Amino acid sequence: MKVIETTSAPGAIGPYSQGFITNGLIFTSGQLPADPATGEIPEGIEAQAAQSCKNVLAILEAADSGAEKVVKTTCYLAEIADFVAFNKVYAEYFISKPARSCFAVKDLPKGALCEIECIAEQ
Repeated sequence: MKVIETTSAPGAIGPYSQGFITNGLIFTSGQLPADPATGEIPEGIEAQAAQSCKNVLAILEAADSGAEKVVKTTCYLAEIADFVAFNKVYAEYFISKPARSCFAVKDLPKGALCEIECIAEQ
């Protein structure tokens, strides 16, 4: 296994890594919508969805992969009412339409409105 580390995505805020490569697959940790340079989370679901997508893609890029190689995402929303707005932004980044689970959770770290993790081919 190989650990993925990049400064282009937020660093881990707990005892975990940004991602791992094993057997030709990349597994990312859930990515909150934090700006990697400042740690700030933007306002609104659209801006947060875009930042979470950018953070996931930065980890994939660090592993020599990309959005076109994503086979599965798991998306967490703080409010299911944000589903339509989230989908609109998500569709701009994951144009290959990977398999996906998306559901609402009670709370997300740092008060975030969304979080995205994925599995991709290297």
